[in-house]
Amino acid sequence: MVSDAGRRGPRIIAVINQKGGVGKTTSAVNLGAALADAGLRVLMIDLDPQAHMSLHLGVDSTSLEHTVYDLFVDESCKAQQAIVRVDDNLDAIAAETDLAAAESELASDPRRNEILRSRLESVFNRYDVILIDCPPSLGVLTINALSMATEVFVPMQAHFLALQGVGKLLETIGMVCSSVNPGLQVTGIILCMHERQTMLAREVVSDLENFIESSRDQSVPWSQCRVLRPPIRRNIKLAEAPSFGQTIFQYEPTCHGANDYRALAADVMAGWLKTKPSDQSTSSTEDSACVITPTDTTPMESDRDRVETA
Repeated sequence: MVSDAGRRGPRIIAVINQKGGVGKTTSAVNLGAALADAGLRVLMIDLDPQAHMSLHLGVDSTSLEHTVYDLFVDESCKAQQAIVRVDDNLDAIAAETDLAAAESELASDPRRNEILRSRLESVFNRYDVILIDCPPSLGVLTINALSMATEVFVPMQAHFLALQGVGKLLETIGMVCSSVNPGLQVTGIILCMHERQTMLAREVVSDLENFIESSRDQSVPWSQCRVLRPPIRRNIKLAEAPSFGQTIFQYEPTCHGANDYRALAADVMAGWLKTKPSDQSTSSTEDSACVITPTDTTPMESDRDRVETA
């Protein structure tokens, strides 16, 4: 039994990549579900107007009276009104296509970059982890996520162009952090749709780790970043689960994709125990506790080399 003692408020993770189709939403949903299964109280926030996180969780935003859009534009909407229960320990705030209009509607609001945080602070003490699925662009919605977050996870594929894109993304995050959230740290890279047996994947991962290591002594938001383990192997079940409105643990709990995300959640939680507790959030919460125990389903190193396609 371990606990993230001394922390004030939840860990708030912005999951971001400006390139679509890299496993961003899949990782946000299934990492959050794995953390909830481990006993943490998790809130997922869909900030992408495509509402893919909401669909993946089986939440029909068209049937809801309030979504994240209302939190941005309707001051009478309370945080609790927009929260829906998805599963044990797992809540969500859904998105809808109207969210795209929020960018222009908030353009003249001087508080536009911190609206989300101000609207949600009242429920911070109910959660251990808040995961935000950011849109693949750096507009008002993403800046709100970065302003509110305590850390950033970047999902990516081990491709050359993806590596170049992540370098530029980190620089962009650094510029945003300097103005809206100086204490924000990029703490994790999630390798998605990974094909470790290919030379290209091994070279890209090596280059990525060298880049991160070269930043250790620099005053940049990613100086403490690490490549999270294990890589998420390419798995057809991960692609199928969203069409059923289910997490991978609901859809196919024994597949490689489920095993990888369980192991990823364990790695994330273990990493949190090694970090200095953040004092960034202003709301206190109970110390969270979770069990991190290796299981027979945790993928071994040799097993990760195989790519499951069915």
